[in-house]
Amino acid sequence: MPGAVSLQPGPIALCALKPRLLLGLPAPILIPFVGDLTKPARTTSPSVPDRVVASVRRLHWSPVTMQRVVSMVARLGLRGQPLPSVPGRPHSGSQDVLRRTPLYDFHLAHGGKMVAFAGWSLPVQYQDSHVDSHLHTRRHCSLFDVSHMLQTKIHGCDRVKLMESLVVGDIAELRPNQGTLSLFTNEAGGILDDLIVTNTCEGHLYVVSNAGCWDKDLALMQDKVRELQKMGGDVGLEVVDNALLALQGPTVAQVLQDGVADDLKKLPFMTSAVMEVFGVSGCRVTRCGYTGEDGVEISVPATEAVRLAKALLENPEVKLAGLAARDSLRLEAGLCLYGSDIDEHTTPVEGSLSWTLGKRRRAAMDFPGAAVIIPQLKGKVL
Repeated sequence: MPGAVSLQPGPIALCALKPRLLLGLPAPILIPFVGDLTKPARTTSPSVPDRVVASVRRLHWSPVTMQRVVSMVARLGLRGQPLPSVPGRPHSGSQDVLRRTPLYDFHLAHGGKMVAFAGWSLPVQYQDSHVDSHLHTRRHCSLFDVSHMLQTKIHGCDRVKLMESLVVGDIAELRPNQGTLSLFTNEAGGILDDLIVTNTCEGHLYVVSNAGCWDKDLALMQDKVRELQKMGGDVGLEVVDNALLALQGPTVAQVLQDGVADDLKKLPFMTSAVMEVFGVSGCRVTRCGYTGEDGVEISVPATEAVRLAKALLENPEVKLAGLAARDSLRLEAGLCLYGSDIDEHTTPVEGSLSWTLGKRRRAAMDFPGAAVIIPQLKGKVL
């Protein structure tokens, strides 16, 4: 999932229960969403609801449990593979070679143990153990390379029309620089992917979706762009070739505030702004994450990614963390992973993601799969 969200218990609750049952862990405390979907409830942490913070910090796993998580990560395919020498950063996921983020050499220089994940070469951990990285994120702050995520911009007067033809959320009601988690769905009601859509002040939609669905998501959006353009629509799509860094942990605001002029107290959960970060201009900072902690994701020009990472690591609060810690952190927080907990055969209702359905969209039943999803929502399972 591109961003951190709280989950409601539902008919199947795949998002949190399935991975924990596989691990033999107790079911997590699922946190219901309360209030307007586009207006997250006010909390003491600008990024994470109080109840999530409280429940997550009660769950300090033992080393034995963490080792079981490591084993599960391995079963999910995070095993090391020999890496071919491939320059550049191609976008097609159909190639046999592993793609590299702009931070690939940086990871190696810092002891990153590289593995194959969703067609990319990414660090599963560094010199610190998986357990240490996990706990450091809970207590301090960790830096994750999530540059494998697909970042796109939707331009034009019909950008909202395009996005609402593909997702279940109410994109039209997003305020400037506000984002929301939403879902691509098919006509059978299945989830094609989860994504974060932000209505930027710059006049475009900024979209972040999963690396494992890169080709599928891009084709879906491109096909709809062409369809609307043939009908005279004003819409266009741009793939953003930026790196994406996720800074996660309770001391995020303290660390990041030293490097930005903007007041981070005015950047609440699921809002976004373009700013200079530690001397790197043109960064889009979004208050979100995938760990259950306060956090930001920073979209940074690829050529400046290493410079920004080095600047962040100068603060002793910050350590590098890899895929293993990211997976155990999201499991502990009860956050779902596309392809593992939800997929195209899972509806939003079955995946405990009914809260992503915008109120206006429910009434209009104008999103893909509405004829299946809305009866499920009303208890009339098809």
